[in-house]
Amino acid sequence: MIDLHYWPTPNGHKVTLFLEETGLPYRIQAVNIGKGDQFKPDFLQIAPNNRMPAIVDHDPADGGAPVALFESGAILLYLADKTGRFIPEDIRGRAEVLQWLFWQMGGLGPMAGQNHHFSQYAPEKIPYAIDRYVNETDRLYGVLDRRLADRAFVAGPDYSIADMAAYPWIVPWEKQGQRLDDHPHLKRWFDAIAERPATRAAYAKAPEVNPDHGKTMSDDAKKVMFGQTAGSTKR
Repeated sequence: MIDLHYWPTPNGHKVTLFLEETGLPYRIQAVNIGKGDQFKPDFLQIAPNNRMPAIVDHDPADGGAPVALFESGAILLYLADKTGRFIPEDIRGRAEVLQWLFWQMGGLGPMAGQNHHFSQYAPEKIPYAIDRYVNETDRLYGVLDRRLADRAFVAGPDYSIADMAAYPWIVPWEKQGQRLDDHPHLKRWFDAIAERPATRAAYAKAPEVNPDHGKTMSDDAKKVMFGQTAGSTKR
């Protein structure tokens, strides 16, 4: 059994995508990031960066003590290795997946996240910041579109954890000021993943865990989310 510490955000969706694809048994432990659950001592023991998702695998492959893990990219890689699925065994195929997984972790996610912040949540609309991150998001969409011009999925012909990592950050494309029609290869890939039964099952978890999913974030939640300092974990 895997305990998934989760809230329905792009990074949270990555892990439910994998778990639903493989059928690994898991149970969701909700981490309401708008109420500060990420600062609770028990959660910080698992995820010292006070970010979800995180997992605790109670049945690791070595048969030892439970494995606790944070960082969505690390979780995807751990689960792929655990199951032998969604990452190639050969060195070249594995390298393709890993470079695009790290591309998402270091580029698409952080840049789209800043796009969301300045476009949707910042109390002051700063045109330079909005333009900076909307334009950078567009550039990254272009990188992905060109990559997908001659292959079905990001790392080649097969669906992989690289796709699972990137897809949730494309889902809110409208809020990011983007147009999928401007990126036809990306749109084809996006539509194909959206139609997968596991994708539908994963995204169905969102309103189950957070009935307010998709609604405007409250001012109190914004203070919790965006007012973090080194002292936040000492609450």
